[in-house]
Amino acid sequence: MIKTTGVLHHTVSVSDTVVSKKFYEDVLGFTTIQHVPQIDMVFMRCGEDFVNLTKSKTPIRSNNNDDFLVHNAYKIEVSKYDHAKKFISDLGIKIIHEEHRYEGIFHGKQFYFHDPDRNVIEINALEKVTDGFSDEQISDDDYKVFPNLKT
Repeated sequence: MIKTTGVLHHTVSVSDTVVSKKFYEDVLGFTTIQHVPQIDMVFMRCGEDFVNLTKSKTPIRSNNNDDFLVHNAYKIEVSKYDHAKKFISDLGIKIIHEEHRYEGIFHGKQFYFHDPDRNVIEINALEKVTDGFSDEQISDDDYKVFPNLKT
């Protein structure tokens, strides 16, 4: 086994690094470390974490329609949630799902929307991290892990 110590970065597939760079800077407040045109990749910082935007050589389609299970989640301060939601709405970006989750691992208010390539972004006003669902909940076929999930 390799004992990893954390996540260095995650990579977001995009169709146009220039358009996506502007979106992630202007909408999510990321800062650009470096754009490397030879490989069409943008290295960015989000707080103390790193995200790379990379031009995809294949069509980008991680979810159908407004499904949101495949997504990248970004934390905000709990007190900033309403402002963040209004900011996204004022930009004309459709919020595809919202909930205040008290079950599972990540508790707090969260909403989801698409970036220019329809990658799903979650904004999470994280209140606490827990041990997750109980074994009884997971093994119960009638229990709805996410009752508000569109299927």
